[in-house]
Amino acid sequence: MSRKRIPVAHPVLDGREREYVLDCIDTSWISSVGNYIGRFEEEFAAFCGVPHAVACNNGTTALHLALMGLGVGEGDEVLVPTLTYIASANAVRYCNATPVLVDSEPLTWNLDPERLEAAITPRTKAIVVVHLYGHPADMDPILAIARRHNLFVIEDAAEAHGASYKGRPAGSLGDVATFSFYGNKIITTGEGGMVTTADEALAARIRLLRGQGMDPQRRYWFPIVGYNYRMTNIEAAIGLAQLERIEHHLERRAGIAREYSQALQPLEDRLFLPHAAGGVKHSFWSYSVRLRHGGAAERDALMQGLDADGIETRPVFIPLHTMPPYQPPYAGCRGPYPVADEIGAGGVSLPMHGVLEPEDIEYIASRLDHHLAGKALTAGA
Repeated sequence: MSRKRIPVAHPVLDGREREYVLDCIDTSWISSVGNYIGRFEEEFAAFCGVPHAVACNNGTTALHLALMGLGVGEGDEVLVPTLTYIASANAVRYCNATPVLVDSEPLTWNLDPERLEAAITPRTKAIVVVHLYGHPADMDPILAIARRHNLFVIEDAAEAHGASYKGRPAGSLGDVATFSFYGNKIITTGEGGMVTTADEALAARIRLLRGQGMDPQRRYWFPIVGYNYRMTNIEAAIGLAQLERIEHHLERRAGIAREYSQALQPLEDRLFLPHAAGGVKHSFWSYSVRLRHGGAAERDALMQGLDADGIETRPVFIPLHTMPPYQPPYAGCRGPYPVADEIGAGGVSLPMHGVLEPEDIEYIASRLDHHLAGKALTAGA
């Protein structure tokens, strides 16, 4: 069967991106100074419902800046879900602190609030809450636990642009939040990140850290050791154009998710489909499913079959407690992690992006049906 290949992710650049980038080139403002940076920060802060946003060069450095801004350092522990992209934990290590891994809850795959309190020690300083694949975590109990124990809450919203929890936007729910604008995200700057907060003093400290620690009132005077984590004006120009059309991008993804759920409904005896909790707006960065029967070998065989059909997929994130830097005897691995293990073994992310057509989704559903029906999947099948 000859057919176009369906990528798992694809940026949609259908706004004023070209116009704004050419303006940067024509005016020569191409580096980390320029009008688009401030405009992008201001508009993104408004989108998240907070007064402050600080642009930086990627989502990982956004996390590092947020943690450093809160004073996380050597001897501190930070609670992190084990089912997440590794940057969520790595950024804690950059601060010489210890990420303590916490299991997931089974429906939304997010950090399980019921497992948080048992992981808290006198050294715990903060919680990194990941809104996994665009579904916000259950923030009310997490925030209540944080208040009881005087802990900071950092939202890792890298995948959750436009998501909301009980009417409140992702990026406004914790003490500070971070976003990624990598090329596969809901909106992109190519690379790039953002930190959002309602705390003016924290925003000012993060800006200081972002720009090598240079005093904003005294050029080339550096009162602290900082980092070169700045976003370029060209990246911000792309980001501003993307942000102007973010509601369109979100509506498109929501529509694709509905088409997927309808097309895959007949396969629910074989697949767990994405769950959206009540009161939550899911931004559907990813449409990820999980096998009801079988584990990693069967999942990998399914992915191989889909790849042969021209359908790119990805496994869900591998739980961090299985990674060499974070598995036992690492001090922050205090398992077991049965839920994350099950999701990590059987989960697969299907193509999700704004250029998918209904016939693509129908084709993906038909090939899933083919590979899941009538035979047991085995590795290499």
